[in-house]
Amino acid sequence: MNKIYFLASCDTCRKIIKSLPNTDTLTFIDIRQNPISETDLEEMYQLSGSYEALFSKKAQLYKSMDLKNKNLQEADFKKYLLEHYTFLSRPVVIFNNEIFIGNTQPNILKLTKALQSV
Repeated sequence: MNKIYFLASCDTCRKIIKSLPNTDTLTFIDIRQNPISETDLEEMYQLSGSYEALFSKKAQLYKSMDLKNKNLQEADFKKYLLEHYTFLSRPVVIFNNEIFIGNTQPNILKLTKALQSV
């Protein structure tokens, strides 16, 4: 299934979603309303190869918990991703067994090209 994990209250997510073509091919999952399950996270992990790749180091909680000064391992990233939605680098799109993580311009361009191929 093609999915987009996003935060409805995030202006950046809304702007990106508005700019994407063929979003009707995606199932939208607001991670605040529907927290990421371990199954969902495992699917993302299988496609990305790393929990750290899915983890947002820009999150307010990351800073307030002073996590940058801790030696986080993959198990820690997984634990935090399951604990609170804010740690997921957003948006995350799974489309045709490929994963697109975060809001960098190169990532959004690759995602846009993939969605145009529908």
